[in-house]
Amino acid sequence: MVDKSEKFAWLVRVGYFSRAILYAVLGLIALTGAGQISRGTQGIFAAVEDFALGRIVLWVMVVGLCAYALFRLSSLVFDIENNGSDAKGWVKRIGHGGSAIGHFALAWTAYEFASGPNSSGGGAQEAAAGILSLSFGPALLGLLGIAFIATALFQLKKGVSGDFMHRISADAPSATRWLGGLGYGARAVVYGVIGWSLVEVGFKSEGSDQVKTLGDAVASLAGDGAVFTVTAIGLLLFGLFSLVLARYRIIPELDSEDAVPAFRA
Repeated sequence: MVDKSEKFAWLVRVGYFSRAILYAVLGLIALTGAGQISRGTQGIFAAVEDFALGRIVLWVMVVGLCAYALFRLSSLVFDIENNGSDAKGWVKRIGHGGSAIGHFALAWTAYEFASGPNSSGGGAQEAAAGILSLSFGPALLGLLGIAFIATALFQLKKGVSGDFMHRISADAPSATRWLGGLGYGARAVVYGVIGWSLVEVGFKSEGSDQVKTLGDAVASLAGDGAVFTVTAIGLLLFGLFSLVLARYRIIPELDSEDAVPAFRA
């Protein structure tokens, strides 16, 4: 009989698999010049919808992205990845909380496509408009932008240092290190663009339509030549890296008696 811990681990692996599809498709449609890239994040799911059995793949992504978001949320709330409660640990945990919010938003977009005729999108911009209507809304968006920029710097550091490897099984392919390094570098660029868009909207009174999502951030680089191409290749590689993680990531579990984070070897 499969226990709850094993079920959780399998859900997280489905989450990494869904993330692999997301980034691989994003990189491919950017590199091939497909029209979907101009639609931002909506274009990613539109491309998936066009696959054979695309609707089924979308439902898998809904479940997987929600599972991955819950995994990241548990890192924030329960410190399941054992980052600690010092300043550095809390920065990482808060970053995981932001990742959870982002992946819940992606799961919602996937759900909209999977459940029926897709809309023209604008979900992130609509949410930003709602936040801006609050008295503290602009400051909140600006601070969220700073958090994204800080996360981008951490992503870059992770890619350069390779410290992500200590949570991956030694049985992983030898190419995992450079796949992750290049992938995290590209992800840092995208997170930086998203963060700066939130800073501009929050602190510079730009319109909420200037908020960029994952696909929008890549699309905004389309006129930057080599930067766009290298970022697109990096995102494709990050998709392949996520596929490796779906199989070889060491999934943490809570000790049944003491609730102390532990890692499977």
